[in-house]
Amino acid sequence: MKAHGLYLIMSSPSEIRNKNRELIGKVVSEDYYVLVVTTNQPSDILKKNYEKNGIPLDRIHFVDTVTKYAMGRDPLPAKNCWFVNNPANLTDIGIAITQTLQVLEGKKVCLLFDSVSSMLIYLSSQNITKFIHFVTNKLRILNFAGIFLVVEKGIDPDVLDQLKSFVDVVVDVQKTS
Repeated sequence: MKAHGLYLIMSSPSEIRNKNRELIGKVVSEDYYVLVVTTNQPSDILKKNYEKNGIPLDRIHFVDTVTKYAMGRDPLPAKNCWFVNNPANLTDIGIAITQTLQVLEGKKVCLLFDSVSSMLIYLSSQNITKFIHFVTNKLRILNFAGIFLVVEKGIDPDVLDQLKSFVDVVVDVQKTS
């Protein structure tokens, strides 16, 4: 993975969870610190899945947009985890990403966004593409890597085309399997 490369990984709905785990394992094994922005699953579920598969959590940070929204209240504080009210709160997600990236400044960092597709439940396509454009530009400026997971057939083709224009590499898991 290039130090500043941005990747769009397109996966089937049934494989996206496995792809998340695979990517995290690969990135951590390459000595990256990883910031996982989760709009698909709570961070606790991801942590258990990573640990079960031998992935150490000491280099993984989370911006969790799911837990607080699903619980309806503040979760207990967790190490290396920032809880955002809900997946539609792009301002707070942006602040959490910025502050976490500042903490990781000077390190080899990769942001994993899981998943762009699930944001469509909460936001318009236009707002999502604007936000992803903001995030990709921030990563480029900071010379950090980024991976954006998307359910291939779960997103409007026009939005997908825009997302493809924001990244360096597009990987269609179905076509590479």
